[in-house]
Amino acid sequence: MKIPFYKMSGSGNDFVIIDNRKGILEGVELPQWVQKVCRRGLSVGADGLILVQNSPKADFQWRFFNADGGEAEMCGNGGRCVARFAYLTGISGRSLSFDTLCGVIEAEVVGERVKLKMGNPSDVRLNYPISIDSNECIVSSINTGVPHVVQMVEDLEHYDVSKAGPAIRYHPSYQPNGTNANFIKVRDEHTIHIRTYERGVEDETLACGTGAVASALIGASKGLASSPVTVHPKGGEVMTIHFQEKGSSFTDVFLEGDARVVYVGEMWEEAYMSNEEN
Repeated sequence: MKIPFYKMSGSGNDFVIIDNRKGILEGVELPQWVQKVCRRGLSVGADGLILVQNSPKADFQWRFFNADGGEAEMCGNGGRCVARFAYLTGISGRSLSFDTLCGVIEAEVVGERVKLKMGNPSDVRLNYPISIDSNECIVSSINTGVPHVVQMVEDLEHYDVSKAGPAIRYHPSYQPNGTNANFIKVRDEHTIHIRTYERGVEDETLACGTGAVASALIGASKGLASSPVTVHPKGGEVMTIHFQEKGSSFTDVFLEGDARVVYVGEMWEEAYMSNEEN
């Protein structure tokens, strides 16, 4: 069976998106299948895979899987991509909503850009210590649909994310589910630079939408940033975070950025067979 799909990129995060409203993947063991499809060099390759399904309370429901096959509640860059996918394929209009594990998300498609309304963040903790390799690090954390830790660093360009990222992602303080790890440099009130180690991808990625939101809101909580905040990830495609700050809480949080179609194709069975099966 050949499976139609879109390959899309949001600020450097890439995704495979499949319209599953007719159940074309019924009976498939999805975690293992997603792992095979997301392999780079051996299959389509992606940071994550998104299934579009029917929903009784929104334009559609999504299921989002990281490259390791684990299902996640939310992904900001993936959310923008699936919103534009839905508009381009006639599933929705320019203004739309979709159901996720963390609630119904609203979006507005404008050309190649999408403005995504995020849920209100939770579990904000500022400036607390954790121990990494017998060294004390001061971090902050927040849940923007998925959990994020944010650490401010001076030399972001040369910071060893490959070492510090996994140490925070798997730190005992965030078990059993782990966390995403973000390393940021606040340039000014409206500009933040960021590098992110993503849970589920298990590597540094070119961008992370929920991480960009987390960094902007943590920056605002510390009195270092105010809306709108332009976040510059490693991939170079900037995101803009809009929000209202009310005391120690945030409302009307929006993530704005590009959602590009890379190509449309049909996935052959060979793309998701193991080497032994081939």
